[in-house]
Amino acid sequence: MGLAPTTSTTMQMALGDALAVALLKRRGFTEADFRDFHPGGRLGARLRRVRDVMHTGDAIPLAKADLPMARALVLMTEKRFGCLGVVGDDGRLLGIITDGDLRRAMGPDLLSRPVNEVMTRAPRTIGPDALAADALYAMNAHERPVTALFVVGREGGVGPEGTVVGILHIHDLLRSGLA
Repeated sequence: MGLAPTTSTTMQMALGDALAVALLKRRGFTEADFRDFHPGGRLGARLRRVRDVMHTGDAIPLAKADLPMARALVLMTEKRFGCLGVVGDDGRLLGIITDGDLRRAMGPDLLSRPVNEVMTRAPRTIGPDALAADALYAMNAHERPVTALFVVGREGGVGPEGTVVGILHIHDLLRSGLA
């Protein structure tokens, strides 16, 4: 007939893929293993966890609820994330102050007010074990997108529930090859 054997080559490819998947499952090969063996690719970037790209320690812009806004502005500028997390004495995230919050609170008494009067309560957060792709979605999925997410401890995970363990900026996700 002179036809190319397209059906047989397609069958061989499907059989090869089926065998590969069966072996991967039998050996317990996970998404995390794939990420570790292929970190540079787009799929590897999508499988990266928040904890792999977040900022921790002294890099996190945090303040206590009674800090005066004059000091908070200096702290926000020093940390360069465009926001400031407000935490209680136990380290739990109470709120966030963003550049937008500052514009809305602008007035003659702004610098003397405590941060808890200016902050947005219950900000969007993410856990350290979430996928970086989910963080990108969380930043953009709402009517008002955000450029940073505080990373908070989750039940059974890193840090006590609700305590700040890191911060993630959209630029971190871009640098990681996610977008």
